Amino acid sequence: MGLTVKSTGRSLSREQMHIQRPRPEDRIIALAGNPNVGKSTIFNSLTGMKQHTGNWPGKTVSNARGYCRSGRRGYVLVDVPGTYSLMADSPEEELARDFICFGGADAVLVVCDATCLERNMNLLLQTLETGRPVLLCVNLMDEAKSRGIHIDLDLLEERLGIPVVGTVARDRRSREKLLSALDWLTDHPPRGEPPVPEYPEALERAVEALLPLAGELEGLCPRFICLGLLLGTAGLEERLGPQLLLAAAEQREELEKAGMDRDTIQSAVVTALVKKGEELCAGALDKRDEGRSDRDKTIDRIVTSRLLGYPLMIVLLALVFYLTIKGANYPSQWLSTGLFYIYDRLMELSAGLGAPAWLTGIVVEGAYKTLAWVVSVMLPPMAIFFPLFTLMEDSGYLPRIAYNLDRPFCRCSSCGRQALTMAMGFGCNAAGVVGCRIINSPRERLLAIITNNLVPCNGRFPTLIALISMFLIGSGNALSSALVLTGFIILSVLLTFMSTKVLSMTLLKGESSSFVLELPPYRRPELGKVIVRSVMDRTLFVLGRAAAVAAPAGAILWLLANLSIGGESLLALLSGIVEPLGRFLGMDGAILLAFILGFPANEIVLPIAVMIYSMGGSLAEIGELTALRPLLAANGWTALTAVCVMLFSLCHWPCSTTLLTIKKETGSWKWTLVSALMPTALGIMLCAGVAALGRLAGLL
Repeated sequence: MGLTVKSTGRSLSREQMHIQRPRPEDRIIALAGNPNVGKSTIFNSLTGMKQHTGNWPGKTVSNARGYCRSGRRGYVLVDVPGTYSLMADSPEEELARDFICFGGADAVLVVCDATCLERNMNLLLQTLETGRPVLLCVNLMDEAKSRGIHIDLDLLEERLGIPVVGTVARDRRSREKLLSALDWLTDHPPRGEPPVPEYPEALERAVEALLPLAGELEGLCPRFICLGLLLGTAGLEERLGPQLLLAAAEQREELEKAGMDRDTIQSAVVTALVKKGEELCAGALDKRDEGRSDRDKTIDRIVTSRLLGYPLMIVLLALVFYLTIKGANYPSQWLSTGLFYIYDRLMELSAGLGAPAWLTGIVVEGAYKTLAWVVSVMLPPMAIFFPLFTLMEDSGYLPRIAYNLDRPFCRCSSCGRQALTMAMGFGCNAAGVVGCRIINSPRERLLAIITNNLVPCNGRFPTLIALISMFLIGSGNALSSALVLTGFIILSVLLTFMSTKVLSMTLLKGESSSFVLELPPYRRPELGKVIVRSVMDRTLFVLGRAAAVAAPAGAILWLLANLSIGGESLLALLSGIVEPLGRFLGMDGAILLAFILGFPANEIVLPIAVMIYSMGGSLAEIGELTALRPLLAANGWTALTAVCVMLFSLCHWPCSTTLLTIKKETGSWKWTLVSALMPTALGIMLCAGVAALGRLAGLL
């Protein structure tokens, strides 16, 4: 079971966030924390659910709900998006703040990183100011120990006046300690007053002036309400009476006369929180050895340097593609052999049962054979690519890529987090679009969504690899193929930069916003969990979605190939209609029609073209790829044709799944249409330009 709230940029009402208690005695616990502190791992450990975890900020972009029981009662645990502060900066941070403040939580479990506890105290102190019962979970105690960091948890508990538990999220004993602490917290009232940061005198006077008018709101502390009004925190005003709002406006005017505008007030609050956090941690932290931290800094000086950062990224990208290409060949052939063996048996069974030819064609030659193509082509590369991608993610390298690419994205009036969503697009553009939720600015989020399709998803890699092998390099040379493929990927990244810049100067004008990107420590990935998660949560998920559209698409393709008008199949007729445009783009009508009919799934573009060329009634088998070059060459293909096809594969409309995801994420048909037209227009210009140069050189 799960609670998913769409990110719309608006605060959620109490009714929208209401959580049903399975039993009256159960307690609702909000699970809060900075990004990348192991919050989702704690959630998984307590509830047994498999919330995605990773070693980069912004993994949780919606609320997830799970249930767990101690020996005494049950708990509904709500994992809210990671946030650095209750002074929300993004829709996800607003969602986290609104649930903590107005979601009906009985208590808040705040997860902090033991290796950087002072920085995490900001959120803890703000949560304490709300007046909610709080349990502090100091996670990653094993990493702190390996760095020589000792934390006096008893002293922290005494200073904070709340229960404090040190945990290693993956340790079963930590689960029992947390449940025991939750039992104690929900049975006992808070001990004394929480520590209060010392704000500037003018701000304190304004808060004191508002306190008589601020009663308890949803169980919140009146001081928190007053401070939020002075900060202009969104989502509070609609819940308060006009008298308090008027008084808050007057106090803001007084503060402005004293030289404290909203930014100054926010800066003063953050400074006071940081200072108080340092005071609380003073003496409770003993950093005896920073050797591992120095090691991380040494590595970062290399991987994020201007001289070596980009070459290392390119080398790693080429290595990933080499391993994917080299490792996928044999499994793909084995899968093809097995699936098409089943195809032959199905044909024999159909003949033995006397099934009508049209039914056999639609179900077996159309739906099943297309599905066999998709599985044979997609599964092996994904089963290799996704674990490699997850290894980079869990090791902590992906945030370094975002850091490196922040500068060029800023020059395009976007931000470095777009690099993370772009990287997700290599696996699946629909997943990359969903990942754009981690971008705070609505304008920059749209930029990332619209341009995500310019990086090839896993469904386009097989076509790119096949054409490189057949026309540019030659089969069997995996290293050279990986280098050429890397070149095309670099081109797709450059096109992403260019398109982002053009959009930011036209439809989505604006300047790049600042953002906080925490570089997590390098961690040794757990290989077993990486393989299981990447295969189960990513590979099979994407494959299942592709298969769901491939089978019906195959049935339709079979009908188009076998229904004729005037002795010519519908496929051939449609191919003739788009032939002039295809020739203009350096291709032909069959290829362009294949792209159009491949709208449900990019994997079936090349087999559709082969079907049209061969005039067969069904898709060619994957095992025939080695013999495809003569067939394609006989139909006028050259190396230049292959280049144009590859360019159009990089730059054309998103697949149906991605477009539907864009519509869901943006809530707008306008931006969905822009997301389809922008890459298509770019692809037409690129292919037409390359084709024109080819004609001048006598290559077409």
